[in-house]
Amino acid sequence: MAVRGVRGAITVPANEEKEILSGTETLVRKMIEVNEIEAEDVASVVITVTQDLNAAFPARAVRCISGWDLVPLMCSTEISVPGGLERCIRVMMLINTEKTIGEIHHVFLEGAVVLRPDLHARENNLKESKC
Repeated sequence: MAVRGVRGAITVPANEEKEILSGTETLVRKMIEVNEIEAEDVASVVITVTQDLNAAFPARAVRCISGWDLVPLMCSTEISVPGGLERCIRVMMLINTEKTIGEIHHVFLEGAVVLRPDLHARENNLKESKC
């Protein structure tokens, strides 16, 4: 069994508690669904937010998902790069799995699609973008 990383990101419309928690929950639930992840198989989850999001800890939304209250979670701020995407929540979930790296489905929602258009294209059977 290998440890694999599952990436995901979403943008939210405002720096408000409700938006941060809702966006995080939507993203993580989609990551769970498309990769058939069980909480018991999760080694850890790192969540970053851009510096313009500080109204809530996004980990709270993950802890509220049934069975996920004991999963190790950590929140941090993303580095501030000039011109970088704003109001973005990123997730790196490390899972124990028999899946190959090519079988992992990464999830980019809302405005976060611009972070990895190549992965978005792959996941949606579109023509892949070149780096």
